[in-house]
Amino acid sequence: MVKNIIVIGSGAAGMTAASAAKKTDPSSNVIVFTEDEHIAYSPCAIPWVLEGKTSWNDIIMHDPSFYSEERGIDIRTKTKVTAADGNAKTVTAGGKTYGYDSLVVATGGNVFRPPVKGVDLKNVFTVRTINDGKRIEAAMKGSKKIVVAGAGVIGLEMALSMRNNGKSVTVIEMMDQVIPRIADRDMACPVQRYLESLGITFILSAPLQSVEGDRKAEGVTASGKTYECDMVILATGVRANLEIPKMLGLDIGELGAVVVSPEMRAYRNSVITDDIFVAGDVVQCRSAVAPGPTMSQLGSSAVKQGLIAGKNAAGGCASSGAFASPWVSVIGDMHVAGTGLSEALAKWYGIDTIYGKAEGYTRARYYPGGTGMTVKILADVNTHKMIGAQIIAGEDATGRIDWLTDAIINGTAAEDFLERAENAYCPPTSMVRDVVISAAEDLCDRLKEQSKVIK
Repeated sequence: MVKNIIVIGSGAAGMTAASAAKKTDPSSNVIVFTEDEHIAYSPCAIPWVLEGKTSWNDIIMHDPSFYSEERGIDIRTKTKVTAADGNAKTVTAGGKTYGYDSLVVATGGNVFRPPVKGVDLKNVFTVRTINDGKRIEAAMKGSKKIVVAGAGVIGLEMALSMRNNGKSVTVIEMMDQVIPRIADRDMACPVQRYLESLGITFILSAPLQSVEGDRKAEGVTASGKTYECDMVILATGVRANLEIPKMLGLDIGELGAVVVSPEMRAYRNSVITDDIFVAGDVVQCRSAVAPGPTMSQLGSSAVKQGLIAGKNAAGGCASSGAFASPWVSVIGDMHVAGTGLSEALAKWYGIDTIYGKAEGYTRARYYPGGTGMTVKILADVNTHKMIGAQIIAGEDATGRIDWLTDAIINGTAAEDFLERAENAYCPPTSMVRDVVISAAEDLCDRLKEQSKVIK
């Protein structure tokens, strides 16, 4: 009997799930419903398209005809799912009702629009889809002063993209530092100073109060002061899109996202379902570092979860471990990366931390083209387990943060990491003793001193 598998959503999680399901059970009938016009593209690339470094066509990996002809997957674009019934095992889309044997919900997230006056004015934009990017591109031509609301990595990437397009850019942020929550202040401040040196203005500790204007954005008010502009870009974070999960009666967790098992199965009334799988920005997952759940709204996490959901929806057997959520951002000449918990997040979870830090170079000191690198590693002061890390460099932060992520996921104590750590060495790629190892050594020294104080 042919298995009918329906996927809702065409982002990284949805398209990965559809492909994984078809690969696991080639005889299955896989249909993807998406409200989007485009599929299988990288929204992370939007700032670089706007800067002219790549194109809209280049960031689209495949079109619907590819999935139909090469993989036998039916993609229904610009088709909204208007109803979903977990008891009847049906979804309604485009005016028709379809039955399913397995359902994958990969509806992603929505950019949070602050509930303030003026956010619906013309020239107020979010950054989520290709069409969002194209609307910003069109409005840029007549704009000189741009306000970016939100100083997370997306906000900073967009701010620099606008600045490189010759615009006057002001970033407003409700917290008192850039890259809040996931980066420590001492690692975030150099990023802010770098962007300020390029002409970007920052207004911190300034929640957005309103967007001013008649029919079009003419300014924003934050902390009682108005900043003139003719375009506003909202980079104010993402919230799970719960419209479909609520239709299905799925359990929503304390972080405002769908509760799932390691197999990406959903729960309903605290009972695990056998035919509904959820993946991507819409789920909360198990933290590799802290007790309890976390959000991992990253493209890499979405692909990992989508692969598991798709396999299992087609009758396979796959599961996911806990998530450390490594991230990296290229902001001009800076590579900024992190993994696990920051000091602020650790405090929120009730974990006392201690850190080690080291500065060095991405290449041998004498080899041309190297840049400075700073590595910071956090550990639980009681268990000595490494729980987080951050890197600032001019190149090659990704491989190093992945190295640290593996140690964090495995619950490695700082002393064990230092004892076992080895790095490949070649003058064009690293110092003979990598900066990561020097940071781990500093961390172990601090832990040793802390132990003496406690005794």
